[in-house]
Amino acid sequence: MAITDKEFETANRRGAEKKATFPAAVSVRYDRRVARVVITLATGLELAFSPKHAQGLEHAHPADLADAEVTPSGLGIHFPRLDADIYIPALLEGFLGSKRWIAAQIGKIGGATKSEAKTAAARENGKLGGRPKKKKELAAA
Repeated sequence: MAITDKEFETANRRGAEKKATFPAAVSVRYDRRVARVVITLATGLELAFSPKHAQGLEHAHPADLADAEVTPSGLGIHFPRLDADIYIPALLEGFLGSKRWIAAQIGKIGGATKSEAKTAAARENGKLGGRPKKKKELAAA
C-alpha cells in the first residue's frame, strides 16, 4: 500500500498540530523508591504514575521499566523490554490505556465490590446447587 504525497503532508500537519498543542517529554525514568514512572515535560512539569495503572506496564518488573526512552517526536514514551508505549497527549488527558482496557479495570473493581445484596444472592444460588457445570462437548469423530 503506497502512501500518497497528500496523505504524507496531512500526517505531517496533524503531527505538527499535536506538537504545538501538547508539551514534549524531555526525559523519563523509573523511580524505584516510590515505584513510579516519572516523565519530565519541556515545560518543567513532572508527571508520575504507577506502572500497575497503565496498559502494558501492569505486570512489569522494575528492570523492565529502567530503560524507558522518549520517542523522537517527544510525544511518547517507549519501553523496549515490554514493547509498550505511552502516548503523552492521552496521558495528559487522563488515559493510561485503551477504552476497552480501562473498562476492564473498572469492571474488576465493580466485581470485587461486596454488598449485602451480592452476599444474599450468592447464598441463594448456593442453595440451588451453585453455578451449573459446563457441558463437555464431544469431539466430532
